[in-house]
Amino acid sequence: MKMVKKYTGIMLCAAVSLSLAACGPQESSSEKTSSKGSELVVWEDKEKSIGIKDAVAEFEKEHDVKVKVVEKPYAQQIEDLRMDGPAGTGPDVLTMPGDQIGTAVTEGLIKELNVEKDVRSLYTDASIQSQMVDQKLYGLPKAVETTVLFYNKDLISEDELPQTLEGWYDYSKKTDDGSKFGFLALFDQIYYAQSVMGGYGGYIFGKDKDGNDDPSDLGINNEGAVKGAELIQKFYQDGLFPAGIVGEQGINVLESLFTEGKAAAIISGPWNVEAFSKAGINYGITKLPKLKNGKNMSSFIGVKSYNVSAFSKHAELAQELAVFLANEKNSKKRYEQTKEVPAVQSLAGDKANMKSEAARAVTEQSRFSEQTPNIPEMNEIWTPADSALQTIATGKANPKKALDQAAETAKGQIKAKHSAK
Repeated sequence: MKMVKKYTGIMLCAAVSLSLAACGPQESSSEKTSSKGSELVVWEDKEKSIGIKDAVAEFEKEHDVKVKVVEKPYAQQIEDLRMDGPAGTGPDVLTMPGDQIGTAVTEGLIKELNVEKDVRSLYTDASIQSQMVDQKLYGLPKAVETTVLFYNKDLISEDELPQTLEGWYDYSKKTDDGSKFGFLALFDQIYYAQSVMGGYGGYIFGKDKDGNDDPSDLGINNEGAVKGAELIQKFYQDGLFPAGIVGEQGINVLESLFTEGKAAAIISGPWNVEAFSKAGINYGITKLPKLKNGKNMSSFIGVKSYNVSAFSKHAELAQELAVFLANEKNSKKRYEQTKEVPAVQSLAGDKANMKSEAARAVTEQSRFSEQTPNIPEMNEIWTPADSALQTIATGKANPKKALDQAAETAKGQIKAKHSAK
């Protein structure tokens, strides 16, 4: 899922603490009684359950219930829910990428959440908007992420970092020798390439009069997108990117070159902080560079959220748990344990959190980022766009022709699969 590889300001909750009694949905005494002895199942992201261990224990004690936490890759949880939900073996609460919300709602897989305004106001605008479909809320944000620039301090100092993508092109021309590289990125994928194409005016969907994504207006092949793709193609044509970073194994090759000290800088995300640290790389992290036109490279904002399964037999209690896990106090605890940048506005701007270089970089890059479209039609963009970019990277088609074909394919799939809307 793209978002695995792959958040301004809003007022804080006046109550300061997001305790269930103050901010969460209220149960009647009979509902509380009936919930005693129940078991809730939470699907948490891989290697992230440590972040909610204390919160789960507290919730169990307060509600006299059991909470079973199961780790699953968060981008695959909706796929598993399609099978396990109807079978009665699914979760009550799950975590998922924001760009899957529209599809999950359309398929009836997750429930609308009924929470107060002071709960919603805790989160950054972009993160809470990722959970909205037709003005209804379907999840609470737990973490945000964007792509950022990792650089090897043993190969290039902070003062030497080129300030533009074109500057990185020039740097790579001087330093690449076929075995070591200057700058690398997975520009054969729209998730990363949109950073360049978007900076020159390309876009995925335009907006309708209400500010919603308009699937009838595609910008993946407009003049700006083509200009960005032409710059991308230069990195490949001039041998600055190795052939191995094109296609399915590209991410593995890119990360290996960086951890082996063979790449001065790469575009990646905070999900690699721990891996690069374990590899012993003396790295720095900063926002993405600017483009020659003066605009900063854009990026997609990825949002992880807590959502309630439509198949939950304890939906109200599950909602309370989702609210509790995502509140300010527990978001701070989860950040301390997992280093995932919290979606709570007060924490995102907290100087204590900014001690993390990754958090600072993600927060700064978020200023130039765009929300990953969460409407179901986005599913029809990924594959055609990636296919076009791979033909561009390998020189099999010029950018305009490739992107025109991608747009035509995407429009056809949108019409065929979503025309009933």
